[in-house]
Amino acid sequence: MTDPEQLRTIVEGTLDHYRHSAEAFRAGTRDHDVSQNIAALLRHIQAAPPLRILDLGCGPGRDLKSFTALGHIAVGLDGAEPFVAMARAESGCEVWQQDLLQLDLPEETFDGIFANAVLFHLPSRELPRVLRQLHATLKPRGVLFCSNPRGQNEEGWSGDRYGCWYDWPTWRELLCAAGFLELEHYYRPSGLPRAQQPWLASVWRKN
Repeated sequence: MTDPEQLRTIVEGTLDHYRHSAEAFRAGTRDHDVSQNIAALLRHIQAAPPLRILDLGCGPGRDLKSFTALGHIAVGLDGAEPFVAMARAESGCEVWQQDLLQLDLPEETFDGIFANAVLFHLPSRELPRVLRQLHATLKPRGVLFCSNPRGQNEEGWSGDRYGCWYDWPTWRELLCAAGFLELEHYYRPSGLPRAQQPWLASVWRKN
Protein backbone atom coordinates (compact mmCIF):
# COMPACT_ATOMS: atom_id res chain seq x y z
CA MET A 1 0.00 0.00 0.00
CA THR A 2 2.72 2.48 -0.94
CA ASP A 3 0.64 4.30 -3.53
CA PRO A 4 -0.77 7.50 -1.92
CA GLU A 5 -3.83 7.27 -4.15
CA GLN A 6 -4.57 3.76 -2.90
CA LEU A 7 -4.22 4.94 0.69
CA ARG A 8 -6.63 7.82 0.12
CA THR A 9 -9.12 5.42 -1.47
CA ILE A 10 -8.96 3.23 1.62
CA VAL A 11 -9.38 6.11 4.05
CA GLU A 12 -12.09 7.92 2.12
CA GLY A 13 -14.00 4.73 1.39
CA THR A 14 -14.09 3.81 5.06
CA LEU A 15 -14.98 7.36 6.12
CA ASP A 16 -17.75 7.46 3.52
CA HIS A 17 -19.28 4.40 5.16
CA TYR A 18 -19.46 6.25 8.46
CA ARG A 19 -20.58 9.51 6.86
CA HIS A 20 -23.53 7.78 5.23
CA SER A 21 -24.48 5.67 8.25
CA ALA A 22 -23.77 8.19 11.02
CA GLU A 23 -27.31 8.32 12.43
CA ALA A 24 -27.72 4.54 12.33
CA PHE A 25 -24.30 4.09 13.92
CA ARG A 26 -25.17 6.48 16.74
CA ALA A 27 -28.45 4.68 17.40
CA GLY A 28 -26.82 1.27 17.25
CA THR A 29 -23.90 2.04 19.57
CA ARG A 30 -25.46 4.50 22.02
CA ASP A 31 -26.01 1.84 24.68
CA HIS A 32 -22.81 -0.18 24.17
CA ASP A 33 -21.14 -0.72 27.53
CA VAL A 34 -17.42 0.02 27.25
CA SER A 35 -16.97 0.83 30.94
CA GLN A 36 -14.47 -2.07 31.22
CA ASN A 37 -12.31 -0.39 28.58
CA ILE A 38 -12.57 3.08 30.10
CA ALA A 39 -11.60 1.66 33.49
CA ALA A 40 -8.65 -0.20 31.96
CA LEU A 41 -7.25 3.05 30.60
CA LEU A 42 -7.84 5.15 33.69
CA ARG A 43 -6.48 2.72 36.28
CA HIS A 44 -3.04 2.71 34.67
CA ILE A 45 -2.62 6.49 34.40
CA GLN A 46 -0.39 7.74 37.19
CA ALA A 47 -1.04 11.49 36.80
CA ALA A 48 -3.29 13.47 39.14
CA PRO A 49 -6.82 14.20 37.89
CA PRO A 50 -8.34 15.85 36.04
CA LEU A 51 -6.70 13.86 33.27
CA ARG A 52 -6.40 15.03 29.68
CA ILE A 53 -7.75 12.25 27.43
CA LEU A 54 -7.73 11.98 23.64
CA ASP A 55 -10.68 9.94 22.36
CA LEU A 56 -9.28 8.79 19.01
CA GLY A 57 -12.07 7.98 16.57
CA CYS A 58 -14.62 9.39 18.98
CA GLY A 59 -17.60 8.81 16.69
CA PRO A 60 -20.81 10.46 17.92
CA GLY A 61 -19.30 11.33 21.32
CA ARG A 62 -20.63 8.66 23.66
CA ASP A 63 -17.31 8.10 25.43
CA LEU A 64 -16.43 11.79 25.53
CA LYS A 65 -19.49 12.20 27.72
CA SER A 66 -18.32 9.36 29.97
CA PHE A 67 -14.85 10.82 30.48
CA THR A 68 -16.31 14.27 31.15
CA ALA A 69 -18.79 12.85 33.66
CA LEU A 70 -15.82 11.33 35.51
CA GLY A 71 -14.29 14.80 35.82
CA HIS A 72 -11.65 14.57 33.10
CA ILE A 73 -10.82 16.85 30.16
CA ALA A 74 -11.62 14.91 27.01
CA VAL A 75 -10.77 15.90 23.44
CA GLY A 76 -12.32 14.02 20.55
CA LEU A 77 -10.89 13.29 17.11
CA ASP A 78 -12.69 11.84 14.11
CA GLY A 79 -12.42 11.98 10.34
CA ALA A 80 -16.14 11.76 9.55
CA GLU A 81 -17.73 15.21 9.51
CA PRO A 82 -21.16 14.07 10.80
CA PHE A 83 -19.51 12.41 13.80
CA VAL A 84 -17.51 15.55 14.58
CA ALA A 85 -20.70 17.63 14.63
CA MET A 86 -22.56 15.03 16.69
CA ALA A 87 -19.73 14.67 19.19
CA ARG A 88 -19.43 18.42 19.72
CA ALA A 89 -23.17 18.78 20.26
CA GLU A 90 -23.49 15.65 22.38
CA SER A 91 -20.54 16.20 24.69
CA GLY A 92 -19.68 19.90 24.64
CA CYS A 93 -16.04 18.82 24.27
CA GLU A 94 -13.43 20.08 21.86
CA VAL A 95 -13.46 17.75 18.83
CA TRP A 96 -10.86 17.80 16.04
CA GLN A 97 -11.65 16.75 12.50
CA GLN A 98 -8.64 14.72 11.33
CA ASP A 99 -8.29 11.40 9.55
CA LEU A 100 -5.83 8.82 10.78
CA LEU A 101 -3.43 9.24 7.86
CA GLN A 102 -3.12 12.99 8.38
CA LEU A 103 -2.90 13.41 12.14
CA ASP A 104 -1.64 16.71 13.48
CA LEU A 105 -1.20 16.11 17.20
CA PRO A 106 0.55 18.30 19.80
CA GLU A 107 3.65 16.93 21.51
CA GLU A 108 3.40 15.43 25.03
CA THR A 109 -0.11 16.71 25.68
CA PHE A 110 -2.30 13.80 26.78
CA ASP A 111 -2.26 11.63 29.89
CA GLY A 112 -4.17 8.95 28.03
CA ILE A 113 -5.45 7.96 24.58
CA PHE A 114 -8.65 5.95 24.18
CA ALA A 115 -8.51 4.18 20.80
CA ASN A 116 -11.64 2.06 20.94
CA ALA A 117 -12.46 0.21 17.68
CA VAL A 118 -10.50 2.55 15.43
CA LEU A 119 -6.87 1.58 14.77
CA PHE A 120 -7.80 -1.60 12.91
CA HIS A 121 -9.05 0.59 10.04
CA LEU A 122 -5.48 1.68 9.26
CA PRO A 123 -3.64 -0.06 6.42
CA SER A 124 -0.91 -2.16 8.02
CA ARG A 125 1.86 -0.23 6.23
CA GLU A 126 0.73 2.99 7.93
CA LEU A 127 0.11 1.66 11.44
CA PRO A 128 3.73 1.94 12.72
CA ARG A 129 3.91 5.61 11.71
CA VAL A 130 0.58 6.42 13.39
CA LEU A 131 1.57 4.56 16.55
CA ARG A 132 4.70 6.69 16.76
CA GLN A 133 2.51 9.81 16.46
CA LEU A 134 0.33 8.58 19.30
CA HIS A 135 3.43 7.83 21.37
CA ALA A 136 4.67 11.39 20.76
CA THR A 137 1.43 13.09 21.78
CA LEU A 138 1.33 11.27 25.14
CA LYS A 139 2.97 12.85 28.15
CA PRO A 140 5.88 10.91 29.68
CA ARG A 141 4.51 7.60 31.06
CA GLY A 142 1.17 8.31 29.43
CA VAL A 143 -1.16 5.40 28.62
CA LEU A 144 -2.69 4.14 25.37
CA PHE A 145 -5.78 1.92 25.34
CA CYS A 146 -6.65 -0.01 22.16
CA SER A 147 -9.50 -2.33 21.29
CA ASN A 148 -9.75 -4.00 17.88
CA PRO A 149 -11.54 -6.97 16.36
CA ARG A 150 -9.03 -9.81 16.36
CA GLY A 151 -8.11 -12.29 13.67
CA GLN A 152 -5.17 -14.05 12.04
CA ASN A 153 -3.56 -10.95 10.52
CA GLU A 154 -5.97 -10.68 7.61
CA GLU A 155 -6.19 -7.34 5.81
CA GLY A 156 -8.60 -5.94 3.25
CA TRP A 157 -12.12 -4.71 2.63
CA SER A 158 -15.05 -5.93 4.70
CA GLY A 159 -17.99 -4.56 2.78
CA ASP A 160 -17.21 -0.89 2.29
CA ARG A 161 -14.85 -0.60 5.27
CA TYR A 162 -11.15 -1.45 5.27
CA GLY A 163 -9.63 -3.33 8.17
CA CYS A 164 -6.77 -5.36 9.61
CA TRP A 165 -7.54 -8.18 12.03
CA TYR A 166 -4.43 -8.85 14.11
CA ASP A 167 -3.64 -11.70 16.46
CA TRP A 168 -2.08 -10.92 19.84
CA PRO A 169 1.59 -11.73 19.02
CA THR A 170 1.54 -9.47 15.96
CA TRP A 171 -0.26 -6.65 17.74
CA ARG A 172 2.14 -6.83 20.67
CA GLU A 173 5.16 -6.72 18.35
CA LEU A 174 3.81 -3.63 16.58
CA LEU A 175 3.13 -1.73 19.81
CA CYS A 176 6.48 -2.62 21.36
CA ALA A 177 8.28 -1.53 18.18
CA ALA A 178 6.57 1.87 18.50
CA GLY A 179 8.00 2.36 21.99
CA PHE A 180 5.18 1.12 24.20
CA LEU A 181 5.37 -1.16 27.24
CA GLU A 182 2.60 -3.72 27.69
CA LEU A 183 0.48 -3.27 30.80
CA GLU A 184 -2.36 -5.75 30.19
CA HIS A 185 -4.53 -7.29 27.53
CA TYR A 186 -7.86 -9.10 27.58
CA TYR A 187 -10.63 -10.30 25.30
CA ARG A 188 -14.22 -9.07 25.08
CA PRO A 189 -17.04 -9.59 25.85
CA SER A 190 -15.88 -10.83 29.24
CA GLY A 191 -17.12 -14.10 30.68
CA LEU A 192 -17.56 -15.90 27.36
CA PRO A 193 -15.56 -18.69 25.70
CA ARG A 194 -12.67 -17.33 23.62
CA ALA A 195 -14.41 -18.27 20.38
CA GLN A 196 -17.18 -15.83 21.36
CA GLN A 197 -14.79 -12.99 22.22
CA PRO A 198 -14.07 -11.16 18.96
CA TRP A 199 -12.44 -8.11 20.55
CA LEU A 200 -8.83 -7.84 21.68
CA ALA A 201 -8.22 -5.01 24.18
CA SER A 202 -4.77 -3.91 25.32
CA VAL A 203 -3.23 -1.19 27.48
CA TRP A 204 0.24 0.31 26.99
CA ARG A 205 2.53 2.80 28.66
CA LYS A 206 4.77 5.25 26.83
CA ASN A 207 8.32 4.00 27.30
